[in-house]
Amino acid sequence: MDQVANYLFQIGFSFSIFILISLGLAVIFGMMRVINLAQGEFLMLGAYFCTICNQAGIALWLSIIFAALAVGLFGMIVERLLIQWLYGRVIDTLLATWGLSLFLVGGVTTIFGPQTESVAAPLGNVPVGDFGIPVYGLVLIAVAFVLLAAVYAFWRYTPYGLIVRGTMQNPKISAALGINRSLVYMLTFGFGSALTGLAGAVLTPIVGTYPTLGIAYIAKAFITVISGGHLPLLGTISAASLFGTIDGVVATISTSVAGEMTVLFVAIVLLRLLPLGITGRLNRGV
Repeated sequence: MDQVANYLFQIGFSFSIFILISLGLAVIFGMMRVINLAQGEFLMLGAYFCTICNQAGIALWLSIIFAALAVGLFGMIVERLLIQWLYGRVIDTLLATWGLSLFLVGGVTTIFGPQTESVAAPLGNVPVGDFGIPVYGLVLIAVAFVLLAAVYAFWRYTPYGLIVRGTMQNPKISAALGINRSLVYMLTFGFGSALTGLAGAVLTPIVGTYPTLGIAYIAKAFITVISGGHLPLLGTISAASLFGTIDGVVATISTSVAGEMTVLFVAIVLLRLLPLGITGRLNRGV
């Protein structure tokens, strides 16, 4: 029974990590079709904003919220100054966001140094037989599920979600109906950036904060969203469930490195068998 509880925790924890790091990318890449190579650096900025706020005496939970808002605002600025001129120009977008990624890593390293900063989450462990399950890990799982449900409900059942989905699917008709496409694009990019910043802030007590933090997660995020297919949220949920289960089980049996390698192998096989992703055969939507 103890072993089962440990397996369930590891699967839930891995699933939550995949969801947190992929939700913002599901919006920016999955819905907007913007290949943002600086996505990992948005996650890193969220971690740094959280760390700075917490070290200034602000409670951890408020620091996480402030970090999400700050990265969301930064994302809107990036969209106005850089991304809005590059829609539909894939190569130019790749080069521009790659340059932004290098600039952010270099700038943060210059300002804060290459060392790792840390934020404490003194919640302790819950004893389950011979195992100790960290309370913050359970909190992270809860945050991921609540965030996922909130984003799905917001995207699916609110007027703004309908406007965004309609604008992304047919910009010309949206403009003909009087929708301000430029504003929708800016707010949507900012929303995706805020989700990524929130992920970085939530992960800070677990992995710490350092300039190259985003590199460790950006590949996982892209693999999850791409494997999910053209339905951004439903596909992300499906792929995160599959990869989270695999990673959790293999990491528990072997090592975390073996878990990541297995996930990559499964993703390659999955895309070979389903070139359009898990949701490739379904109708377009959320």
